[in-house]
Amino acid sequence: MSGDRDEMKAFRELQAHLAPRWALADGDGPEPRDIVVVPSLSFDGIDTVAIDGVIHYEERMLFTLNLLRHPQARLMYLSSAPIHPAAVDYMLSLVRGVPTERLRQRLTVLSLYDSSFLPLSKKILERPRVVERIRDWIRPDCGLMTCFTVSELERSLAVALDIPLYGVDPDLTWLGTKTGSRWAFREAGIPLLPGAESLKSESELVEAIDRLWCENLGLERVVVKQNTGFSGQGNAILDLAALSAVAPGCGVTGQARERVLADALRTMRFVDPILTWESFREKLEREGGVVEAFVEDRAKRAPSCQLRISPEGSLDMLSTHDQLVEGVDGQIYAGCRFPADEAYRMDIQRDALRVAEVLQKKGAVGRLAVDFICVQQDDGSWKHFAIETNLRLGGTTHPMMLLRMLTDGRYDPDAGLYLTPRGEPQFYVATDSMRSESYRGLLIEDLLDIAAANGLHYHNDSESGVIFHFTGTLSEFGKLGLTAVGKSPAEADHWFDQTRLVLDRETKSESCTSKS
Repeated sequence: MSGDRDEMKAFRELQAHLAPRWALADGDGPEPRDIVVVPSLSFDGIDTVAIDGVIHYEERMLFTLNLLRHPQARLMYLSSAPIHPAAVDYMLSLVRGVPTERLRQRLTVLSLYDSSFLPLSKKILERPRVVERIRDWIRPDCGLMTCFTVSELERSLAVALDIPLYGVDPDLTWLGTKTGSRWAFREAGIPLLPGAESLKSESELVEAIDRLWCENLGLERVVVKQNTGFSGQGNAILDLAALSAVAPGCGVTGQARERVLADALRTMRFVDPILTWESFREKLEREGGVVEAFVEDRAKRAPSCQLRISPEGSLDMLSTHDQLVEGVDGQIYAGCRFPADEAYRMDIQRDALRVAEVLQKKGAVGRLAVDFICVQQDDGSWKHFAIETNLRLGGTTHPMMLLRMLTDGRYDPDAGLYLTPRGEPQFYVATDSMRSESYRGLLIEDLLDIAAANGLHYHNDSESGVIFHFTGTLSEFGKLGLTAVGKSPAEADHWFDQTRLVLDRETKSESCTSKS
C-alpha cells in the first residue's frame, strides 16, 4: 500500500510538468523534445479477445511519426512484435516537408519480440533492462509519454521512466467505463438509452432487466455490456422476444419472470465467441456492467464524436464519424466514414461537448470519444442517444491523424468538415479489416507494389487516394487497414471500392495460377 501511495505521489509530481511538455511536443519552438510512444492495449481480458491479429493493433499509433517533422524532435516507438521496416518507411514517407532519411535518424523503433497477449506496458515493466534503455535515451527535461489507453500499468511505466504521461489519470478511468459513461450523460443532461448501470452480480442484472422490460413494454432485446469491453467484445444480446410467455402483462409473477430471465442469461449471444456465461459473469462481478434497451429500428446509425481536453485547459472538437459496424447484432466496430451525416452532425457535436465539459470538470485530460445511436423518425428527422464514452484513442483516431499528416489541414467545428489549407473539404472511408482469404501470403512490399501499379496511393496533387495503416495482419490473416480519401463522399467510396476490386483481382488471379 505504501508503494502505491509513493507511486501516485511521484506520478502527480510528474504530471505537474505535463502541460509545458505537451505544448513542446507539438510546438514549433527550437527546444528539444523526446516522445515515447507506448501503444499498449491495456484492457482487462485482451488475452481472450477473438480479434485476428489483435497484437498488431499496436501499429495504429504510427501516425505519431508525424511529430518528427520538428527538427528537434526524437521519437521512440515501442511494440510487442517487430513492425516491418517497410511499414515504418511507408509511414515516414507520408510526413510532409522533411526528407525520409532525416526523419529516420531521429526515430528509434524498439520491439520486445514478445507476441503474448499481455499488455505492452506490462511487458516493458517486466524487463528492467528495457526500462533502463528507454530512460537512457530520454534527454533531461524534455520527455513525454503517449499511449493508446491509460491504466495503472501506464502510470507505473511513466513513473519508472520519470516522464509525464499524456492521458487521463488512472484514478479517473472509471469515467470511461460503461457505468461511468451513463453517469456523465446524466450529468450533461443529454439523451441516453433506457437502462441501468453499476450492476455487479447476476441478481442485480436480472432485476435490472426485469425492471427495464416492465418499463418498456414490447422490448424485444437488451444488450448487456461489461464495463471495460473492447471493440464490442464485452457485449452480449439477450432475446426477450423468445421469452414472450413471461412478458410483463401476461399474468406471470415478477419472481417467476426473474427465474426465467436468470436461466436465459446462460443462452445470451456473446459478441466474443470465446466468452461463456461463466466467464462473462466473473468479469461482471469483478468490474461491473450495464444493461440497455437494444434499438431495433433498421434506419439507425452509429456516429461518434472525437474531442480533446488539452493539459493547458482547452476543449477542442476534433471530428465526427459514422461508424461502420458488423456482426449479427451490429456490435463490432469495422470502420468509419468521415464526417458524420449532416442531418445530425451538429446535434451530436453539441451533446459531446457537454459530456466533455463534465469530464473536464472532473480532471480528465487527453483524447476522448462519445458514441451515439441515431434513429430515423417517421418524419425523416433523427433522434440520438449517447451510449458510450472512451477516454482513449480509438478506431477513428488514426484515419483523421493520417489525413492531417498528409494535408496539414484543420477540422472546422462550425461546418463539421475537414478543410485543406486552401479551404477545400475532404472526406474519407476507413477500415481496419478489409480482408479476404486470397490476401493471405501478401507481404507489405507486395501490397505497396500492387497499389503503385494500379494508381491507388494517395496523390498530393489531387489530394485523393488510399493510405494504408494496418499491415501487420496481412500475410497471416489476409487482413489490412486503409483510409480512402476524396474530395467528396462519392470519391472516397470510389477509392475504397477500387482498392478492394484491385486486391481481389490481383490475388485471385495469382491463386488460380498457383493451382494450375
